[in-house]
Amino acid sequence: MSATYSELRAQLATLTTEAFRPELAEIDQLPTAEIAALMNGEDQTVPAAVARQLPAIAAAIDATAARMARGGRLLYLGAGTAGRLGVLDASECPPTFNTDPSQVVGLIAGGPSAMIKAVEGAEDSKELAAEDLTALGVTADDTVVGISASGRTPYAIGAVEHARALGALTIGLSCNADSALAAAADHGIEVVPGPELLTGSTRLKAGTAQKLVLNMISTITMIRLGKTYGNLMVDVRASNDKLQARSRRIVALATGAADEQIETALAAADGEVKNAILMILADIDAATAAERLTTSQGHLRAALHATEPTA
Repeated sequence: MSATYSELRAQLATLTTEAFRPELAEIDQLPTAEIAALMNGEDQTVPAAVARQLPAIAAAIDATAARMARGGRLLYLGAGTAGRLGVLDASECPPTFNTDPSQVVGLIAGGPSAMIKAVEGAEDSKELAAEDLTALGVTADDTVVGISASGRTPYAIGAVEHARALGALTIGLSCNADSALAAAADHGIEVVPGPELLTGSTRLKAGTAQKLVLNMISTITMIRLGKTYGNLMVDVRASNDKLQARSRRIVALATGAADEQIETALAAADGEVKNAILMILADIDAATAAERLTTSQGHLRAALHATEPTA
């Protein structure tokens, strides 16, 4: 047995996410409905764990939005489940908020193939994370989020360390207290949902916790960047039939306009929901709407206030 293996085993034994729960040692003997009830009960503890970190989450989001407002990107890096969750959150931003695919990026240790098949050893390399960030040309305007349930994954820590050295904003998201990842980052977010139903299976409560926090980071950042109007997704990209229908519904909810007026505005605005809403509410043409949205940096509410007559 190598010293490295012994050290890692001892390290894992100290982690809450790896703790063994003797009361569940015979879970495989229970009826299916009882196991499902146990899992459901476990999952209910996750939002409370997230709630305890809300101040840290909010501070990280405000700092992220400030960087992105001046052109920075949001970059997620992790291995295994953590990396997949980052890729998932990033991939949902273009259709939801009409972001360019380069604005929010998810990287998983081992590259795209690791999304469906584990790449052995990739998570153990800080250097691999630095290489991945170098390939993206990370700058001081970017935000780099290292994601790791254990908080000890070298790939995630290496990403944060490399990015911070370049002046980028760094966030460390883990599911254990006093983690190396949180210590390495500008903003440490340690959501601790406790030991898993299956010992060490961090795709369960830890994965759910990470998904909830990533939802907050991307969604609230986009709200701060003016990607919504109230709780309406006014920057939605109508790339399929469902989203085209949703676009028309959003314009209707925001304006109360008749279907014919909505269709005319969307056609003139080349399908841009935000522009169509501004055209209808401010009674202006497409070119003027586009100009005012540019002036307001894409914030629909600010563009609407700019159209209001002064006393």
